[in-house]
Amino acid sequence: MKLVYQNIKENGSFILTNFQCAPSLQLLSTSGYYKIIWCQGQPIDITVDGYRVTLHKNQVLFATPVNVIDIPADNSGLISFIFNKEFYCVYTNDSEVSCAGLLFYGANHAPIITLNETEQKSFESMLFLFQEEFNTQDNIQGEMLRTMLKRMLIKSTRLIKATQPEKDMSTKQVDLVRKFNMLVELHFKEKHQVSDYADMLFKSPKTLSNFFKKHEVQSPLKTINERIALEAKRLLRNSDKTAEEIAYELGYNEPSHFSKFFKKQEGVSPLTYRKDA
Repeated sequence: MKLVYQNIKENGSFILTNFQCAPSLQLLSTSGYYKIIWCQGQPIDITVDGYRVTLHKNQVLFATPVNVIDIPADNSGLISFIFNKEFYCVYTNDSEVSCAGLLFYGANHAPIITLNETEQKSFESMLFLFQEEFNTQDNIQGEMLRTMLKRMLIKSTRLIKATQPEKDMSTKQVDLVRKFNMLVELHFKEKHQVSDYADMLFKSPKTLSNFFKKHEVQSPLKTINERIALEAKRLLRNSDKTAEEIAYELGYNEPSHFSKFFKKQEGVSPLTYRKDA
């Protein structure tokens, strides 16, 4: 199954697929796509940014365009909703369910939610409605699909909020964490210090770090370092750029400083990581 909506004028794309054809699998390596992957059958091991992740029945994974996803050839039971920013992101300003919301706010981790029996039935109903809508060809099909996608993201956001430590924070406090993560996503290649982001958030570095510690959120510095390391590993695995070129791309004027940083983060040098990847 591969159901496709495309708006040529706006370059918007939305695809519903079960990965049972080669063109569907190629979507995972196509840049610019957000991916929602739902396991409906037996547990299946997939790879996210080089790490193995086991998706169990009725678990749903949310990936940003920069997350590199690989799934095995035997992947029956997976359903995926795939879309680009032109289809959805430019149409919504609702912070929690936007492309900068809780499900897609950063690239360090691909969130996973687990559906209980009631939520499973709700997702199955939405899947049926999506399939039905793909059979309707008119000038409001895109808007209808977008509305249905937003509903799915709202339900998923509620689920993830109920299971994350941030559930004990106020809306304003959660927004601070989300804004920090988005700023890291936008600027990690040139800004490596907590003070850089604290300035943009009109906070002192100490205030920002203490806030994250108080609410048991990963420290700002660790988030920054993990994001830089994640990009470095992607480039080492998936490009032919030299370690020196990668160092410059990630904001290091001295390749030796990058190598030292990478070894501290990953335990091996960039060249050893590339060789073993």
